[in-house]
Amino acid sequence: MGASDSFVRFDNVDKTYDGSTLVVSGLNLDVHRGEFLTLLGPSGSGKSTILMMLAGFEMPTRGLITLDGTDITRLPPHKRGIGMVFQNYALFPHMTVAENLAFPLEVRGVTRAVIREKVARALEMVRLPNLGDRMPSQLSGGQQQRVALARALVFEPLLVLMDEPLGALDKQLREHMQYEIKQLHNQLGVTVVYVTHDQGEALTMSDRIAVLNEGRIQQIGSPRAIYDRPDTAFVAQFIGENNRIEGTVRTLANGVAAVEVDNGSTVLAEASNGVATGDRVLVSLRPERLLLGAAAADATNRFDGRILEVIYHGDHLRVRLEALGRDDFIVKTPVLGMDGLTPGATVAIGWREADGRALPL
Repeated sequence: MGASDSFVRFDNVDKTYDGSTLVVSGLNLDVHRGEFLTLLGPSGSGKSTILMMLAGFEMPTRGLITLDGTDITRLPPHKRGIGMVFQNYALFPHMTVAENLAFPLEVRGVTRAVIREKVARALEMVRLPNLGDRMPSQLSGGQQQRVALARALVFEPLLVLMDEPLGALDKQLREHMQYEIKQLHNQLGVTVVYVTHDQGEALTMSDRIAVLNEGRIQQIGSPRAIYDRPDTAFVAQFIGENNRIEGTVRTLANGVAAVEVDNGSTVLAEASNGVATGDRVLVSLRPERLLLGAAAADATNRFDGRILEVIYHGDHLRVRLEALGRDDFIVKTPVLGMDGLTPGATVAIGWREADGRALPL
């Protein structure tokens, strides 16, 4: 990718607070114009620090940050023209909703007539057209977050940064707001860099996800690529639910590894990320890709499992089995046709070799 393809670029960026521990290490990251990129990782992975460096609230220890081809590494926040949305809304409590939205326009010297027009348009955009005269304290949490979003967008920034913006909302409202933010992104075409530790949120909203751990990008790609084709054991374990089988690669042929599991069985899985014969690996298996009973008859990998627990989830069953030397083997299967699954029974379990990933440990 050339510089012309990059709207935001981090070039070999390091960040340390104490002079010895790198919170962000050797970061090279390109954000495309108009995309929704999510920085995803556990607490302490460096994702919020990256966002704060892009916003200008933190300075890199080393490296370069550019926005639309311009070096902004040392530029103060108010000169970057970037919109920000925080978890705690950060609305001015002494101002009405309309005054909150007008503020970023006023500091940019926009005329009153244009401010009125832009504020009205922003309130329509987030579906709060009649609440301009309310105080933030008179709004629900979801309404306050909509106002915070409108304030970040009202001056038509090229880039919007969102730091855990839905973290304070309850589950149902959070899920609703995920779709609203994604629809606004599609409608406006603005570039969004979004920080979250919630994998479901990242999978739902993003064009691409950068998975971080200990200050480094572990993998970057589309939600489907990150979920279906993890490159590392960390990504496989962090994103979604996962069955973890450890073993040793005995043979490799046509990109498929024959892995001897610790209980002596052999499983076939797609070799990933430079796995070689003799390597200790993690075989990653998504619970929804596993087959039970008659459905497993033609699977490349087929074993017997003993059912330990069956939990009804409405649209699927979650079945815990003892298999391949483990007692925490999880299968998610459609309810239809699975009436005979009872604890204590033995059932066939299987999967295609393409549905398992052999990853370096």
